[in-house]
Parts: sequence; structure tokens; C-alpha cells
Amino acid sequence: MERRIIYRGQKPTPEQVERLRALKAENRPIVYDDEFPKLTDEELKQFRRFYPRQKEKAVG
Repeated sequence: MERRIIYRGQKPTPEQVERLRALKAENRPIVYDDEFPKLTDEELKQFRRFYPRQKEKAVG
């Protein structure tokens, strides 16, 4: 784990931008195994939200 202090207005270095791009989930494949098998559509339908969706408040 790395920690960095970022100050307001500070731009990331090219190296930092590249490292963040590499961490994006869309760049990595999903890997299923015995402990975490791929779920069927029926199994996925059984999940419920932990927090219910909030209704959008009108900005006025």
C-alpha cells in the first residue's frame, strides 16, 4: 500500500495516471473459481440492495 499527499490543484504525474488506468476494473478480466463461481440469472435476481435507492430530490 502506498500513501500520497495530494494538494488542491496538484496535477498527477504521467506515471500516476498510468498506474490509475492499470487499476481500473474495466481493464481486468473477471476470474471465477470454485470459491466464487459465476452466478446464474436466477441467483442474481435473489440479491437485494443493502440500502434502498434514494428518490432524487428536485433542485430548486
